[in-house]
Amino acid sequence: MTIDARTDDPVQTMLDVIELERMEARTHEDIFLGRSHFMPSGRVFGGQVLSQVVSAAARTIADDRHVHSLHGYFLRPGDMRKDITFGVDRIHDGRSFARRRVQGYQDGVPIFSGILSFQDEDEGVEHQLPMPEVPAPEDLPDPLRELDRHPHSQRLLAANPIEVRHVEGSLLVEPTGGARPTQAVWTRVRRPIGDSRLLHQAALAYLSDYTIQEPSMRGAGVAWSTTGLKVASLDHAMWWHRPARADEWLLYVQESPGAQGGRGLAFGRLYTRDGALVASVAQEIMLRVPTSDAVSPPA
Repeated sequence: MTIDARTDDPVQTMLDVIELERMEARTHEDIFLGRSHFMPSGRVFGGQVLSQVVSAAARTIADDRHVHSLHGYFLRPGDMRKDITFGVDRIHDGRSFARRRVQGYQDGVPIFSGILSFQDEDEGVEHQLPMPEVPAPEDLPDPLRELDRHPHSQRLLAANPIEVRHVEGSLLVEPTGGARPTQAVWTRVRRPIGDSRLLHQAALAYLSDYTIQEPSMRGAGVAWSTTGLKVASLDHAMWWHRPARADEWLLYVQESPGAQGGRGLAFGRLYTRDGALVASVAQEIMLRVPTSDAVSPPA
């Protein structure tokens, strides 16, 4: 069933869908039940499923192990009106690592399939790509104020638990900055959500699916408002490098190395304000653009 969206507190709506109900376990499988929040398309938001998958798998893991990677496929569009059943298969428990296979079902048919890996706290070598220098989020325009002439889009943004500030300008109404398949956005959950490490990891998975499609769209020179545009997430991979708070500003640096065959690939890196790399993301999407609106690649 659909969770009633709380327009006065969209973050609580997100937290409600991350919280799963444990059902009776089957042989070799733990079962959880999840609900969905409203989406204008009627389809389940992919980031919601990712956060629920993290939540379900972690419920079968010892508290001293934390998720460090997720690899999954979106198999079918989910129906927001129907519950999602998550089956967790405990496929490996080693001395340092544990792996879980998670399948999400609606009406007995899988809509998502993935594997997650968890690890004990461990010491090791460290390096990272540096965070680029960009304006601070406070120095960038609030997209809610940019959409005064588009009240419907403004309402949708206000009901989103994730806040975003685009460094290059948003893609909501029209593309800005030319056909360049790169972008950077500041992003965070709109209000504090407590101190649970698992909850912040699940919330990071939720927000990781928001805007990662846009570098491929920028490369094609199209905006979300483009008539006939069709975008859908095909798969998703994520690596958590360090603990981080999802309710504090994070810089999401994104690039699309290529698009072809009606698909676009994008990579993303999430940094804290002080420059620590906390997560990396990869996603391929279906990207179908009306021919007249597509921009040819640079020579």
